[in-house]
Amino acid sequence: MTFRCLFILIASLTACDAAAKQTLTVLTAYHEEVVAQFETTFERDHPDIDVKIIWRMPHDALPYMQQRNQGGVDVYWSASLHNYLQLKQEGAWQKMKLDRDGLPEMLGVMPLIDPDGFYCATEMAGYGFVVNPGYLKNHRLPEPKTWQDLIDTRYSGHIALPVPSRFGFAPLMIDSILQQYGWERGWALLSELAGNAQLLEHNRSFITDVVGSGELGIAPSLDFFANSARANGAPLQLLYPEPVAYSPAHIAVTASTRQPQAARQFVEFILSAKGQRLLFHPDIRKLPVRPAVYADKPEGQFDPFEAAVLHSPVYDPSTALPRLAVQNALFDLFLTERHDQLKPVWQRLHELETQNGRSDEMLAEVRHLLTAAPISLDLASDISVQQNFEKRIKDADADMQAKSLENTWRSDISRNYQRAEQLLAAWGH
Repeated sequence: MTFRCLFILIASLTACDAAAKQTLTVLTAYHEEVVAQFETTFERDHPDIDVKIIWRMPHDALPYMQQRNQGGVDVYWSASLHNYLQLKQEGAWQKMKLDRDGLPEMLGVMPLIDPDGFYCATEMAGYGFVVNPGYLKNHRLPEPKTWQDLIDTRYSGHIALPVPSRFGFAPLMIDSILQQYGWERGWALLSELAGNAQLLEHNRSFITDVVGSGELGIAPSLDFFANSARANGAPLQLLYPEPVAYSPAHIAVTASTRQPQAARQFVEFILSAKGQRLLFHPDIRKLPVRPAVYADKPEGQFDPFEAAVLHSPVYDPSTALPRLAVQNALFDLFLTERHDQLKPVWQRLHELETQNGRSDEMLAEVRHLLTAAPISLDLASDISVQQNFEKRIKDADADMQAKSLENTWRSDISRNYQRAEQLLAAWGH
């Protein structure tokens, strides 16, 4: 065989091999370190499929998926539940006919699969308390076990609390408090917690840096932020409260996919024991949704299914999404804008409450003024109110309606705080 004939034969075989492969397009927001583990393993197990990754953050992923033919995407894999719900309403998903043997439907009240079968959870991130053990020891502070623990006056000045309108992970975390303790008690707890804390803005510093540097000792956060910081040498520990709230990531197959079989194989791989064990990789550190794989978990790895036996999760993120924009605005009006006024009032009230165990009507009235929920749960659940706050960035009329409500709420909050200060002043404080 001449060299020319050999070249033509090799080129032909290579072309046939390339033509035989399918290209599966996956849209995700996961970092390359995460995706690479799954992409490499899946392609090794399925040599007939090439995985093409498109990276888009959630706010960019939604318009991308709303393009004609959904931008050519076959599988969407991300931690943005809002996008899955929005796109479900637009008919963007195929129903997934999967063998879910070994995959629970719920963790506590939190669904791990869409009730209509269009998307399902692939992993979870837990909300917890990032602490600096050395800091806690130096200040003789016990490890907090619940959100309620953080309002103990011993923690005053030692907590960094992220402002939900500034930190992307914080709105659901704040809502988990409101679901766990109820609307009225939840806002009361948040007010007292803010009185103990330093509020953090997004641009100031990453929250684990504040605790890792020893500037403060405790900060509520997501577990994988703490795990990532620990992997880089930060002296941190993650404590999960009782019960734990989770932010799940999901996966779905697009309605327009031209590779339905390959898409189903990819989803099945992500949910398989092999795929789920990859979540334990040091570069990933996520919580699998397949309970059996925790038998192979690394030492010290948290097991949400084991923890749920004692403290079943009471938080369902899907019920929170419509009201998050309202809650972010409330948090800013109630706690962020007046934090400099709120914090010393709480400190003075705590001092009076601990003096010889005294308790009287005046102190009870001050506490009520500081903790009263800015608005009722019914108003926060009003669809027209929710839509005004959600659309205000792009809709001038919606913004005007939202600002009108904010002005009313701001006046009520201001009046309560001023009255609390007047009552304390009457006692010489």
